[in-house]
Amino acid sequence: MTQRDESGPGNPGDGTVSRRVELAATVLLALATVVTAWSAFQATKWSGVQANSYAAAGAARAESTRASTEAGQLTVMDVTAFASWIDAVAAETRAGRDSGLAEDGTYEPVDGTESGFLYTRFRPEMVPAFDAWLATDPIHDDDAPRTPFLMPEYRLEAQARADAELDRAEDLSATARQANQTGDNYVLTSILFASVALFAALSTKLAHRTARRGLLGVAAVLFVVSTVVVLTFPKEL
Repeated sequence: MTQRDESGPGNPGDGTVSRRVELAATVLLALATVVTAWSAFQATKWSGVQANSYAAAGAARAESTRASTEAGQLTVMDVTAFASWIDAVAAETRAGRDSGLAEDGTYEPVDGTESGFLYTRFRPEMVPAFDAWLATDPIHDDDAPRTPFLMPEYRLEAQARADAELDRAEDLSATARQANQTGDNYVLTSILFASVALFAALSTKLAHRTARRGLLGVAAVLFVVSTVVVLTFPKEL
């Protein structure tokens, strides 16, 4: 049997159904278009977040490198000053002069001595570590740290800044990666909503009522699922 056109005079109810399908398809098409535009907008915004985060991460890494280089230079200065102090104390002891280093390991700089001169010119960040190191009696205690630079009191502000900037760079890189993933997710949902619009538009072109409703149903289900998914994504305004 040849199937008649659903909107023809032989099916008086089919014209109403066709108008309902057309209305539903139009509404679905409009909603899908709006949400597609929103997803594209969000994808663009998150691409900006990604670019800005990567740029900030690069700047933080550069600052970390600069601060780390500064910390290395200061450490070399401290090591050189400490080695010179050791040599000066040894030379004064061999010459029978008072170096200020007592038998119990305590130290009191003596005016006019090379060791005293060097001690008074230790950098402020080194002095607490040096004094703490002397307090461990390294002359008599074999278990004492070999140098002040192994003491927890030896802390460089430049190194702390380098570590902080490196941590910040890692956080920014993680933010950029997350933004990239979020942008990709929005692009994917844009494709899904574009498919919804396509199915909704095609449903109005089909003559067979079952095919028409089936395609429109697929479009509606896909729209609902995609909308629920996109609502779980973070928003960037």
